Amino acid sequence: MNELQILKSDITQSRVVESELDVDTPLVSGEILLKVDKFGFSANNVTYAAAGDQLGYWQFFPASNNETETWGIIPVWGFADVVASNAEGVDVGERIFGYYPTNSYLKMQNVKVLESRLVDGAEHRSKLPPGYNTYRRVEKEPDYDRNMDNMRMLLWPLYITSFCLWDSLQHNSWHGAKQVIVISASSKTSIGLGYALGADTDAPASIGLTSKGNQEWVAGLELYDKTMNYNALEEIDASIPTVIVDMSGNSQLLADIHAHLGQSLVHCLNVGLTHWSEGGKDTGIPEDRREFFFAPSHIQMRIKEWGHEGFDSKSSQFITDSCKRSANWIKIEKLDGVEKLADIYADVCAGKLPPEKALVIKL
Repeated sequence: MNELQILKSDITQSRVVESELDVDTPLVSGEILLKVDKFGFSANNVTYAAAGDQLGYWQFFPASNNETETWGIIPVWGFADVVASNAEGVDVGERIFGYYPTNSYLKMQNVKVLESRLVDGAEHRSKLPPGYNTYRRVEKEPDYDRNMDNMRMLLWPLYITSFCLWDSLQHNSWHGAKQVIVISASSKTSIGLGYALGADTDAPASIGLTSKGNQEWVAGLELYDKTMNYNALEEIDASIPTVIVDMSGNSQLLADIHAHLGQSLVHCLNVGLTHWSEGGKDTGIPEDRREFFFAPSHIQMRIKEWGHEGFDSKSSQFITDSCKRSANWIKIEKLDGVEKLADIYADVCAGKLPPEKALVIKL
């Protein structure tokens, strides 16, 4: 039973080690043992590694054989089956969707059992964002379709962020902007936002900004009003109040766009790190015109206002529709075991996978 670990000081480096988790020890009250069936992997997971210390992603799943604490486990979204349970109301064989380690098993502790969800109450996860500790009991869902598992674990975590970005933008009246620039427009979270903007008749005009190599592919999706590449920033109309949604984390690119737009840049939402190696420098954008957007915080805000069921009903139809549209372009590559993921991991870090490609790892 192996697990994939990442070197915290250089996230391009990985290793596969034997897990220390003892799956044969009888469970104490409130524990559940899940066997991970499969999980999705994309540049989004590399973002988790890039922000591992800043946002606590290394804390979810402690790494085995790691006395120096130099290695960490990237969380992934996937499906698992209950193989042992000492939690009342949870039976062996139940299928669970949620947040897992790159490992074959997860032992959940102090589990809170709800009608449609389970909450992992492990002590080391207690101060982490609650959305990541919540697991879906998919067989309790009236429309659960196992044939959609791959699309769900690959795109749900991204399109829920897309929904939250759109919801935040329209809730804030687009920050007064008349155009939205989406940076790293080929990323799947950007594509989801493109779906949401295109469906909103009140949304400002959109510009999808991407690499020259991906420009034709992105334009073919017909998501944005304009698709432009990073070498053509001067073609952006700098007289129009503009909000940026940045999935790249590329400091120099943001600085260049800010220099071009000047006072027309009314707000910048920093979301992702697809260009994680190009970050960390001053962009020149004033603090009062930029913010770090963390989807779990937005979700918690809306759950307080709408309740769990209200949030699910508002977001789920968008995600379902977006996943169906994405079936027209996504190309899924299936890998057997974390060892195969380790072989391709460096390419994912380097952004070498084409935007339409997505990885599913079967354990």
